[in-house]
Amino acid sequence: VEDVSFDVHPGETLGLVGESGCGKTTVGRCILQLHRATSGSITLEGVELTKLKGERLRAMRRDMQIVFQDPYASLNPRKTVERIVAEPLTIHGIGKRGAERKARVRQLLDVVGLGAQFSRRYPRELSGGQRQRVGLARSLALNPKLIICDEPVSALDVSIQAQILNLLEELQEEFGLTYIF
Repeated sequence: VEDVSFDVHPGETLGLVGESGCGKTTVGRCILQLHRATSGSITLEGVELTKLKGERLRAMRRDMQIVFQDPYASLNPRKTVERIVAEPLTIHGIGKRGAERKARVRQLLDVVGLGAQFSRRYPRELSGGQRQRVGLARSLALNPKLIICDEPVSALDVSIQAQILNLLEELQEEFGLTYIF
């Protein structure tokens, strides 16, 4: 990937468009620092992300999350929905164990159109659209400012694609999210 330059302002949506294999996913992963850029700069709210390491990078990752293309591959099949959605909270030490985290998970499942009854299920027990909603709930757990959406509907049926896109739009309005698709 060379000569990529763009600005995205709070509450906006930016779509990266290009041929398969041109580097769209790589750009998204570089923004999140999942891949390290070999040159250039990536700035979020005035902070140069390419210079961050350790705890400072970890702290910035709270503000940036991703929704992956394949909702099944991105969910640990050995964990329940509750554990999957609670994982970011656990990693970042947010909320007390038990009741407080469970309440947050239930709230997130409600926000994405799933109910608390889904918390004890495993990814294999869910449809593709339900899995993507779980991935979206997980991405919202830390109240991020930016969500990278790596073709979040391409693996879904056409009717479900529209539902997920509508949900993303509603969530953007409700939480003031910034998206890069």
